[in-house]
Amino acid sequence: MDHQPKFFENLSGAGKAIAVLTSGGDAQGMNAAVRAVVRMGIYVNAKVYFIYEGYQGMVDGGDNIVEVSWESVSSILQVGGTVIGSARCKPFRTREGRLQAAFNLVQRGITNLCVIGGDGSLTGANLFREEWSGLLEELAQKGKIDAEAVKKYAYLNIVGMVGSIDNDFCGTDMTIGTDSALHRIIEVVDAIMTTAQSHQRTFVLEVMGRHCGYLALVSALACGADWVFIPEYPPEEGWEDSMCVKLSENRARKKRLNIIIVAEGAIDCHNKPITSEKVKDLVVQRLGFDTRVTILGHVQRGGTPSAFDRILASRMGVEAVLALLEATPDTPACVVSLSGNQAVRLPLMECVQMTQEVQKAMDEGRFLEAVRLRGRSFENNLNTYKLLSHKKPDAELPKTNFNVAVLNVGAPAAGMNAAVRAAVRVGMTEGHKIFAVIDGFEGFARGKIKEISWGDVGGWTGQGGSILGTKRTLPAKYLEKIADQMRTNNINALMVIGGFEAFESCLQLQEARASFEEFRVPICVVPATISNNVPGTDYSLGTDTALNAIVETCDRIKQSASGTKRRVFIIETMGGYCGYLANMGALAAGADAAYIFEEQFDIRELQANVEHLTEKMKTSIQRGLVLRNENCNENYTTDFIYQLYSEEGKGVFDCRKNVLGHMQQGGAPSPFDRNFGTKISAKAMQWISKKLKETYRKGKVFANTDDSVCLLGMRRRNLVFQPVAELKSETDFVHRIPKEQWWLKLRPLMKILAKYKTSYDVSDSGQLEHVAMLPKEAETGAI
Repeated sequence: MDHQPKFFENLSGAGKAIAVLTSGGDAQGMNAAVRAVVRMGIYVNAKVYFIYEGYQGMVDGGDNIVEVSWESVSSILQVGGTVIGSARCKPFRTREGRLQAAFNLVQRGITNLCVIGGDGSLTGANLFREEWSGLLEELAQKGKIDAEAVKKYAYLNIVGMVGSIDNDFCGTDMTIGTDSALHRIIEVVDAIMTTAQSHQRTFVLEVMGRHCGYLALVSALACGADWVFIPEYPPEEGWEDSMCVKLSENRARKKRLNIIIVAEGAIDCHNKPITSEKVKDLVVQRLGFDTRVTILGHVQRGGTPSAFDRILASRMGVEAVLALLEATPDTPACVVSLSGNQAVRLPLMECVQMTQEVQKAMDEGRFLEAVRLRGRSFENNLNTYKLLSHKKPDAELPKTNFNVAVLNVGAPAAGMNAAVRAAVRVGMTEGHKIFAVIDGFEGFARGKIKEISWGDVGGWTGQGGSILGTKRTLPAKYLEKIADQMRTNNINALMVIGGFEAFESCLQLQEARASFEEFRVPICVVPATISNNVPGTDYSLGTDTALNAIVETCDRIKQSASGTKRRVFIIETMGGYCGYLANMGALAAGADAAYIFEEQFDIRELQANVEHLTEKMKTSIQRGLVLRNENCNENYTTDFIYQLYSEEGKGVFDCRKNVLGHMQQGGAPSPFDRNFGTKISAKAMQWISKKLKETYRKGKVFANTDDSVCLLGMRRRNLVFQPVAELKSETDFVHRIPKEQWWLKLRPLMKILAKYKTSYDVSDSGQLEHVAMLPKEAETGAI
């Protein structure tokens, strides 16, 4: 698709007024969306208004609708909930209420509305838009506005963003708030697991989701729960017996705890509710296990938004303003949504209708249809959960006589253990024997290899680092010894989980096939590194956890800087030569600048940044945050930049520096990394099985083609297997980064939100897509 880049400079908001409101239940990340709408609106010279208290404020008018400035949205990025308030509003459901709301908007010349809420809020907005011209005519008849105003404000443009922790809106991979709600749930589950282990207890956890089981399903996947109840997929008749058998089998396998997750809207196949108390009573009566219920409630809505939600909401907010600027009277109301890592626009009512279809299917007992309508991502989550949670009896498993080895290579990354667990369990389900290699290729050469079973990987999803152990050593040094070990242990396939070293290792193994027939087996790379610098994938496992660690630290540092006033912090992040962590960390933490290797900078730019901060100190926001990638420039080091800022800022601001270091590699994996690791690894093992069948000839595996050494990566909207040989041309081996990186397109976003003039390519924006047209394969920037 060759097209000329389209830049938004041509889009001016001069003379336009945009209002933003949040409505319905609150969700973490709404403030990031509000901030992005306000700043992007002001950036394009539009007037921007807050509408406080949702539709209620629109109906009441007065002080509820106020014009805002750049500083009005300072320091709200890291705050949960919504600072402009949200309320359920009965009057807006009546025509009189909407008439009053229209009058309040017209008085201020507002004809562009950005609504952040659930499907109810968005449906209300669409009705308001359809009635708009009729409402204005009625106001003119009543003498409240003149004919000139009817003509001038003839059309109302509406753009929606979905803020809902339930992720219950069709057409979007992830709604604002879902990832943060998962963070809250997983924090609680991790805490409960330690106490449950101590006492050999069973815990029944009730999570939100009256009509949608997304939170329950994904948290069950992320913590390896024993059983999950969701509204879309009721258990079969006799589930009580099956569940109790499963729980007692797990106890017999020396598992000291059981976790059962119940969505608040869970039902059985007769549409009768399944409550957490009912499940608890059942376990106690039948098994006599010590059982406790924990209802998470509104904890899930609270707390600070995750890095993912902040970036998602910031991108959507900017996209929403672009959509409003480009809207014509004929454009249908649209929602800005995410598909893979791309922002897309979808007709609002198509999404709402599809969302209502799901509910209808569930009410009528068409549960398989409901799961399908929820989308590909939901369906995949369910299938992966079923695959990994229930071990079939040995007699029912196929026997392939293939041995598959799994190893970690490179630096540790959160989510590696989840990937190993999924590989072991899916591999066993496929009928293979799975071998774990300790300490990467170095351990492989030394024969540190052992068979690993289903129970050995229990509880691994929530563990950080690499349990198998990992080394950066490449196989080239040990080719002969590794070939010996592969022959001795009869290894028929390899799964290599790791970063750039994993990619390089597999290239070396492929090149060594000419000399060693042992390497003529299917080999799959699962990218896992915090640096996100592996070619062939937009996301690597571990990046999300590292990003959250950076953002959490930046929040604390910003708080400290706000207290002392007139202080600028220089923060150094990891990432090798890849600026992903610095750039995305800056976007999620609301930084003023991010120095990265991919975008060369000189002393003039450093000077401009200092002047920019000097200007900022004259406003009410008297603090600054600057991120620097560790290898962005060999001469402009963190110390140099710190000293330069300290000297140039004398008398205006003082400076502090902070090197984040290895804390970015540690910590428990985020929900995203647990799930991404689980799903990508399960898919990789299924590919290995397929390749083993294809390449098995005359009693042995013989795989010698390029497509038998692949890397599984996420590209835009799909998970794809790519031969590592083909990825060579896309790679800068000197700096260990891909030659093209998708996230560089988001760089101007950070600059705009920090008040820099810049140019932003919006070629990918603007086309209104249709819900049904979204690729069925779309696997997600979501989980």
